[in-house]
Amino acid sequence: MQDETPRAVLLGALRLQQGLAAPSIAQLFSGERFAPEPLSVEERARLDQGTLAEAPPHVAGDVPEWVLPELESLLGDDLLPELKALARRAPLDIRLNALRQDRAAALPALAHLRAEPTPFAPQGLRIPIGADGRGPALHVEPEFLEGWYEIQDEGSQLAALLCEAQAGETVVDLCAGGGGKTLALASQTRNGARLIASDDDPRRLAPIHERLRRSGAEAEVRTPRTGRARADVLTDLDGTVDRVVVDAPCTGAGTWRRNPDAKWRLRPGSLATRIAEQAVVLDRAARLVRPGGRITYITCSLLPQENDGALDAFLGRTAGFGVVPARDVVARVRPDLADAVRFTHHGLQMSPARTGTDGFYVATLERRG
Repeated sequence: MQDETPRAVLLGALRLQQGLAAPSIAQLFSGERFAPEPLSVEERARLDQGTLAEAPPHVAGDVPEWVLPELESLLGDDLLPELKALARRAPLDIRLNALRQDRAAALPALAHLRAEPTPFAPQGLRIPIGADGRGPALHVEPEFLEGWYEIQDEGSQLAALLCEAQAGETVVDLCAGGGGKTLALASQTRNGARLIASDDDPRRLAPIHERLRRSGAEAEVRTPRTGRARADVLTDLDGTVDRVVVDAPCTGAGTWRRNPDAKWRLRPGSLATRIAEQAVVLDRAARLVRPGGRITYITCSLLPQENDGALDAFLGRTAGFGVVPARDVVARVRPDLADAVRFTHHGLQMSPARTGTDGFYVATLERRG
């Protein structure tokens, strides 16, 4: 629109995000009663002929300019298509809880939601959303209250699947938060693993108790004390854990389509803070895992500094760990995912344009000494 006024931004949003043509927009801008003033000749011309073809990538892709070098190093020639996908509205996905119902059995009961199976996640369903961006009130559905499903992006479901947790193992979800990954791990192991959920921030753990009750998932929740009496609640497990899941604190750059304001609040200092936090949780995970045990490192970020970069730093300061090739993990867990993800130096990257998911990164480390 060659303008930065609120009116110009609204016109551009109607054209680009809502897909309305100039005549349809003109009907809305009639000037009648409370409607905006009619379109000017210049506004009509911009709506008809305006293009982003010559716009710089940070404008055409709607991201802060300072993050472009990081994103370009990962996305290369796919930079602009991925940025445009990251600016579109995210789908609404749920994960069926295998402790209650598998997907095939649940589909008839959920027919009123018009749910379709997700492309890759075996227990995932995608729910259509309306033109206003709203979906059904899933939290009040009887099936939700009975623990049939959790609302979870397909990328997050796949990240949990790629942890390869097995029945009989001891698995620590080190940054459990509200418990999304914990519940997914309980479902895929059919409560056969010993699951321990913890988080550095006790407030983030608050929702997990009700979610465990509703889902029938079994997990031990270890909540750290606050204040000066704070102590590490996992020390008795050091050197004994089969798998540690590190759903690391990150900038959330892979979820900008869900939280578009977050990209404009992100500052270089925030990125540095997240990288420091990632180092702390990776070092803690390293002390927990037994020889031969594994760490699955997960972020919902597309920024390489938080992903391969964080693992480069960890491997440089920590002896006895090696990378399990991500291609091997995918071949065992979801071979059909291999052509969709981007394989990086240490792990794999999902993205809105390639996998239709949030931008999750997953890598696996093994303690070899």
